[in-house]
Amino acid sequence: MIDSPTPDDLALAVRLAVDTLAAAPADADWSRPAGTLDWSCWDTVEHLADDLFAYAAQLAPARPPRGRYVPFVATRGFPGGPNNVVRADPAAGVPGLLEVLDASGGLMVAVARFAPPDARAHHPWGLADPGGFTAMSLVETLVHLHDVARGLGLPWEPPADLCTRALTRLFPDVPPATAPWPTLLWATGRTALPDRPPRTAWRWYADVRE
Repeated sequence: MIDSPTPDDLALAVRLAVDTLAAAPADADWSRPAGTLDWSCWDTVEHLADDLFAYAAQLAPARPPRGRYVPFVATRGFPGGPNNVVRADPAAGVPGLLEVLDASGGLMVAVARFAPPDARAHHPWGLADPGGFTAMSLVETLVHLHDVARGLGLPWEPPADLCTRALTRLFPDVPPATAPWPTLLWATGRTALPDRPPRTAWRWYADVRE
């Protein structure tokens, strides 16, 4: 069996993410671009919270949809911005934004813990089981924290075992390497490796794998 990330793995990643962002200086500029993205740090955290909520919503129905997303209404705050259902109230400031992230992560962890193993739900990159949605949630958390941490000048290097399980479950096309975190960043088009130029196109494989 493929060693898929577990709900405990995702809970750890979300906790580390929230703790890392909470350590940003009080005068940090959350309107700065998140790494190489066109979105701001604030927009990217909202996008991550929305991803976690959306993955939980895909798995939560008694009969998860297999050919589409659950039809929540999503909107863009600006042209080219994230297409979100979830928004943080700007009046609540950064603490409110992080609470929204924590809440969305908690919803995904809870749904992943209790979803039947035979549940299958739609994602554009494959019909996924609970382990697949957990792995996708984990990758979103790890790499978008990389983006935001770069924008805010914060340190961020998640545990290697989380990166290894994410790579094993979702990136069968990526050659194994001794450094899982740089390899995950390479797999998601964010960096080069000594023997590999940056990827200009990438995807993961969400389908169930034995």
